[in-house]
Amino acid sequence: MSNRTFTMIKPDATEKGFTGAILAKINAAGFRIVAMKMIQLSKEKAGQFYEVHKERPFYGELVDFMSRSPITAAILEKDNAVEDFRKLIGATNPANAEEGTIRKLYAANVGENAVHGSDSDENAKIEADFFFSKLEQF
Repeated sequence: MSNRTFTMIKPDATEKGFTGAILAKINAAGFRIVAMKMIQLSKEKAGQFYEVHKERPFYGELVDFMSRSPITAAILEKDNAVEDFRKLIGATNPANAEEGTIRKLYAANVGENAVHGSDSDENAKIEADFFFSKLEQF
């Protein structure tokens, strides 16, 4: 079990001005931010990040969405980071998310669900390394 996970505050939450509130919830839940940056993904970079979904019917729409405006990428640290963060963000569909979770509070729907959270320790490392060099991880 790793003590790090990766997150992105997605374009929909950025556009609505929820970045600060989401970061405050992350801090209040005991996570320490060990790397963070706001960037605009190109379609090429968004496509590379979501390459695992390339054959899925929603891939093109996902790439368009993730490249339409800035995201905030961050590496978070806490004991049991991946599992605890998945609980904090809530179900992918905000209608099914528990009260008080990030997606219940800030997501509009399944497609625009405010935040990404790694689903495993292995993917957390892969995703963190996609966005941050070793010099940017503290």
